[in-house]
Amino acid sequence: MTSPNTDQYLLLIRGLPGSGKSTLAQQLCQNGDLIHLEADMFMVDGTGKYRFSPTKLADVHARCERETRTHLENGRSVVVSNTFSQIWEMQPYFDMAAQSVIPVQIIECQGQFKSIHDVPERGLTAMRNRWEKLPRK
Repeated sequence: MTSPNTDQYLLLIRGLPGSGKSTLAQQLCQNGDLIHLEADMFMVDGTGKYRFSPTKLADVHARCERETRTHLENGRSVVVSNTFSQIWEMQPYFDMAAQSVIPVQIIECQGQFKSIHDVPERGLTAMRNRWEKLPRK
C-alpha cells in the first residue's frame, strides 16, 4: 500500500447553480497552488462564450475527471466545483483519490446568488428535487 501524500488533496465543491461554487473555487485558487476544474469550463466555445449543451454533458464531465486525474498524478492538489447533486456523481473522484492515497474534502455551498449560467427555474427545481445529502459519519 502506498503511503498517503499529506501535502496533496482533492477538494470537491458541490451546490446548486448560483450557490457560490465557482466563486469559492476561484478564490481558493488565486495563489496558483491549486488547480480549479469544473465541467462548465469545457462548455465554452472558441470565442470564450459559455454555451450549455445537454448532449455534451457526459463528455465534459469525463474530461473534467480525466484532467483531475492527470493533475493528481502529477502531484498537484485540485479543486473541482460541480453541482454533484447526487453522491454517485462524486464517486469517480473518490476512487481516483483513494487510488493515489490522497485525502478528499467536500464543501457544500448553499448561497443563493444569481447563476452565472442562467439556469432556468425548472432546471433548478429538478436539481433541488434530486439533491442527496452527504452521509453523516
